[in-house]
Amino acid sequence: MGKSNDAVLVLNAGSSSIKLSVFAERAGELALELRGEVEGLYTAPRFVAHDPRGHVVAERSWRGTLGHDGAVEYLSEFLKTHLADHRTVGVGHRVVHGGLEFTAPVRVGAETIKALERFIPLAPLHQPHNLAPMARLLERSPELPQVACFDTSFHRTNPDVAQRFALPAELHDAGVQRYGFHGLSYEYIASELPRLDAKAASAKTIVLHLGNGASMCAMEAGRSVATTMAFTPADGLPMGTRCGALDPGVIVYLMDERKMDARAIERLLYRESGLLGVSGISSDMRTLLSSSDPSAGLAIDVFVYRIRRELGSLAAALGGLDAIVFTGGIGEHAPAIRERVCRDAAWLGVEPDAAANARGGPRISAPGSRVSAWVVPTDEELMIARHTQRVLESR
Repeated sequence: MGKSNDAVLVLNAGSSSIKLSVFAERAGELALELRGEVEGLYTAPRFVAHDPRGHVVAERSWRGTLGHDGAVEYLSEFLKTHLADHRTVGVGHRVVHGGLEFTAPVRVGAETIKALERFIPLAPLHQPHNLAPMARLLERSPELPQVACFDTSFHRTNPDVAQRFALPAELHDAGVQRYGFHGLSYEYIASELPRLDAKAASAKTIVLHLGNGASMCAMEAGRSVATTMAFTPADGLPMGTRCGALDPGVIVYLMDERKMDARAIERLLYRESGLLGVSGISSDMRTLLSSSDPSAGLAIDVFVYRIRRELGSLAAALGGLDAIVFTGGIGEHAPAIRERVCRDAAWLGVEPDAAANARGGPRISAPGSRVSAWVVPTDEELMIARHTQRVLESR
């Protein structure tokens, strides 16, 4: 990059949507030019794009399904006309699982995609969809450089004892380890902390990425030392539809007593559990918070209780605590959840400021609080754009 009209495209593909962001260089920094999303790819496809000020610049809907390939085709044509005065120099992709092999962002080729397909069983909700746009673009525009950025990479700084299960060494060596996820989000937060709180940036901080997928990460001087997700993104905290931590004996019970096969168990753990499973109402925290149904309250209680447990565990892994940071959809937009978590963390030294929390921060702890508390909006797409720029410039 370097020319003022050079742009980096970022694609973040999920199971039923593709988010896109376009960044261009401005005064040596990457600045957002456009953000959009095609959602409902297999139900009622709809596209909307916004400029940096949040104004709608394009909208479209389709009858029937569009699928990932159709969405990539449409977005490619849309960007050709809408960003005609920009030159796309590369495309960055979020990839959930990089395994042991991919510990840093990498240029994408056919062999890369083939290698990453091996991790589909470890992230079945995400990995196939992360890879689909890569393969389509490689076929459609082979000359366009692509870079894969991994949600697991940030946690490779965890010490060996934090990465191990108490399983036979052969399984560990074969890759059955704690990987951790949401790494691009945590890496972005780590990059923002020095600007907000020099102490938190250089000391012991726990970041809570709370959204439909939820996890927590213990950082020391901006480096991950422990995290709640493990071999797959189904461990740790309860999530929208994922169960979080589970006694492995439950799996054996389901096989023996309920005669469930692997696919049925996968569906239960990934799609039918979490907030949805406990409440029987919804996987969306906003819906649960506005409901008077006792089962909605129970789902929230379970979610907050597990955060309380993991907060103590991660503080123990750090050997102390100087700051906590909330991010993700729930972390950024649910003051009631933040208030409960902070109240539960009083024993660790967190004193919330009710007015600041209601405003959304950025600092939501009282001036005299021994442990500071923050709300920091995450920006995984900007982190991907930065990585993409670096990889392309190092060619």
